[in-house]
Amino acid sequence: MAKFNDIDLSRWKEYEDIETDSLWIIERRDNSGKHDGFYHGNFVPQIPRQMIKRYTKTGEVVLDPFMGSGTTAFECEALGRNFAGIDINTDMVKYVKRSFESDHNTFSGVNFHYMLSSDSTDFAAFSEIAGYLASKGINKVSHVILHPPYYDILKFTDDSRDLSNSDSIDIFLNRFAKVLDNSLSLLENNRYVSIVIGDKYTKGQWIPLGFYCMQEAMNKGLTLKSIIVKNMAGNRAKQNKNTIWRYRALNSDYFIFKHEYILVLKKN
Repeated sequence: MAKFNDIDLSRWKEYEDIETDSLWIIERRDNSGKHDGFYHGNFVPQIPRQMIKRYTKTGEVVLDPFMGSGTTAFECEALGRNFAGIDINTDMVKYVKRSFESDHNTFSGVNFHYMLSSDSTDFAAFSEIAGYLASKGINKVSHVILHPPYYDILKFTDDSRDLSNSDSIDIFLNRFAKVLDNSLSLLENNRYVSIVIGDKYTKGQWIPLGFYCMQEAMNKGLTLKSIIVKNMAGNRAKQNKNTIWRYRALNSDYFIFKHEYILVLKKN
């Protein structure tokens, strides 16, 4: 059995549901259970599901500093992992908390879901989480999943501290780096970070936002383990617009965005 998950390698052929390739074709998002996809910019549940199964064990703690509408939190509940999350959008934090309060039939391995509304660039939020974990006899989290805003493509709040309100790409990356630092302070050594991020196209130029964020992570001393490319076939922004996007591409010199990245890095 691996040190960082529940996979029994003597039965490795039975784990057909766990991805091992670096190209993920996900035709549609899973809207089962508490997932309803109403919140713009949330990622498909299949991504945190794969990361949780691959990089954590039952009963361990997953940290999500960009919690959003609770995609990772709901997957943790379904898979028997404890959850700690932060989001700058107070309404979303309230929504996720209500979702858990309305249903107490959780997996037996789950002891808590701890969520707070705060700015993830502020270390105080992580200190609060650390204090809560200590009260549970837990020193560190076992995995970090980061799904930050894709710079300014979609504004999530009016808060100037929100990464989606960054005035420049340099400011965005500086803020992202602070979130990384704060998250790593809670992550156990020899465990993993997953970063879900896409690129941006603006003013006739492709902005490799994914690679910029990857470099910020590597600058922290993290070891890059995988670059997974996920297709965006089920992206709502492109549904029923394939024809017009194809026309625009043929009329110009760019290719249509059909992917985003899942970057897996290890804290040494």
